[in-house]
Amino acid sequence: MKIFYIISINILLLFLTSCNSKQEKINQNLNFNTVFEKSSGTETATYDEIIEFYSQLSDSYQSVTIYQMGKTDSEKPLHLVTFNPNRSFESEFSKDQKQNILLINNGIHPGESDGIDASMMLIRDLANKKIKTPKNTIIAIIPVYNIGGTLNRNSTSRTNQNGPKEYGFRGNARNFDLNRDFIKSDTKNARAFADLFRTVKPALFIDNHVSNGADYQYVLTHLFTQHNKLGGELGTYLHTSLIPQLEDSLAQKKWDITPYVNVFNRTPESGFNQFFDSPRYSTGYTTLFNTLGMMVETHMLKPYDQRVKGTYELMKSFIAIADKDAEKIKKLTTYSSEKYKVGTSYPVSWKIDTTKSSTLQFKGYESEMIPSKLTNTNRLKYDRNKPFTKEVSYQNYYEPKQTVIVPESYIIPKGWWNIIELLKLNKVKIKRIKNDTIIEATVYKIKKYETVKNSYEGHYLHYNTETESYTELVKIYKGDFRVSTQQESVRYLLETLEPAAPDSFFNWNFFDTILQQKEGFSPYVWEDMAFEFLENNPEIKEEFETKKANDPNFSKNWYTQLDWIHKQSENYEKSHLRYPIVRVGS
Repeated sequence: MKIFYIISINILLLFLTSCNSKQEKINQNLNFNTVFEKSSGTETATYDEIIEFYSQLSDSYQSVTIYQMGKTDSEKPLHLVTFNPNRSFESEFSKDQKQNILLINNGIHPGESDGIDASMMLIRDLANKKIKTPKNTIIAIIPVYNIGGTLNRNSTSRTNQNGPKEYGFRGNARNFDLNRDFIKSDTKNARAFADLFRTVKPALFIDNHVSNGADYQYVLTHLFTQHNKLGGELGTYLHTSLIPQLEDSLAQKKWDITPYVNVFNRTPESGFNQFFDSPRYSTGYTTLFNTLGMMVETHMLKPYDQRVKGTYELMKSFIAIADKDAEKIKKLTTYSSEKYKVGTSYPVSWKIDTTKSSTLQFKGYESEMIPSKLTNTNRLKYDRNKPFTKEVSYQNYYEPKQTVIVPESYIIPKGWWNIIELLKLNKVKIKRIKNDTIIEATVYKIKKYETVKNSYEGHYLHYNTETESYTELVKIYKGDFRVSTQQESVRYLLETLEPAAPDSFFNWNFFDTILQQKEGFSPYVWEDMAFEFLENNPEIKEEFETKKANDPNFSKNWYTQLDWIHKQSENYEKSHLRYPIVRVGS
């Protein structure tokens, strides 16, 4: 029976392969023209047209498959389309997968639809063999990430954009900007993406966008993840090999490209710095898992057909380089426990290294400040009749601003279930503590922080956070969670659990309850108790008298004085400003 079963399966496979081969020859004659092509480059497909296109492509070509992943805020599922000629019955995302995976994300901002249309043509042309089939790379595409925004079509919200005729809106079904949500994960979209990303585990990542900060000659700009932040040999490969190869490849095809022009209402020839993609952004998030990430930023003032065709050519060049360098990329992107050992230093914030810069041969337009007809001041005006090529300083080197020492593990109290939920979503390995115990741990106290004045993506984000730390014996309870840093999610843990990191869970307001004091005092009662407390603690009394003598504001405010004494006493609650997650073994 066993031999018959194997022979039968082999015969079936040969039969299916033969049928599929014949079918694909027929499919090459089918019309898979996109809405973009049918409209002569003036329109973008609707959500239903996009999914129908990929579904039909999947039905027609064995190399193409469309998956339904997690639900989004629109209640529609996130889709994943793959091109993989060597597909097996087993999952194409298995741990022993020999090929690298390139994940391409589209429609995070649906008004920036270039990548949506370019990716449809790309997968079709791979399927019908119009494009050379990559041997070492599986192509995985999210057709539309922001589904709610894609369904909310209009023709006016992209004020500066030159086409298409209609497009989606930037906010998702709950009006979140999804390219600020990769850490806080307020949306179902972000949660579905995290599950997809950690399942697929791509070595490479492209996020297709449209942008404008100035006027210049380029249709294409690139925003690679910052190479110093990516770090090590992988960062060096990105900076010295991948980026130059991509720029050269596109130049040969007459598609010049430059780094993302990070300016606003000023001219780029004065120089600009590389945009820093912290983990709230897609490429900042993917970097935490050792993925080579790039945003494509086409120039919104260029005609729509040029932008889509340029995105298409960029992805073709990127795939060719990724496939050629596949073995090197796999080696560099594979997690190594040697990279972030316990006791080593890890940068949680960065600043521009002003001692280094690069020089761009930048292709721009002459500009001048002229009198405004509206505001009675001067305004910036570009002259496209005066193109130029000039040397421009580009600051694309960063250095650590603040570092932490990598601990052996973090202990997370079981009451902070929302944190545990996000760690599990990102496939972090977690262990529950079986018995009550007391351990020596490092504890943080929030010393200082600032908060934005206006709401930012549903939060009042903290920044410039400073902590003070001390070591003490900490009571750990049965059911609390221990999270080792020595796993492939180490960078995600450090960037989210260290309060001073710009996109930490603390800075995203997950721990704001510790910032509010829960117990206080009645002044008429505490006054007598405070006097007695100082009498019994002469060192604190001396400090109090010195502070009154040297700080006029303090000496004039009776309540501030009583509060200061209260905070020195055992009556002051220990949980106020005490960060609940502790560090072990650092």
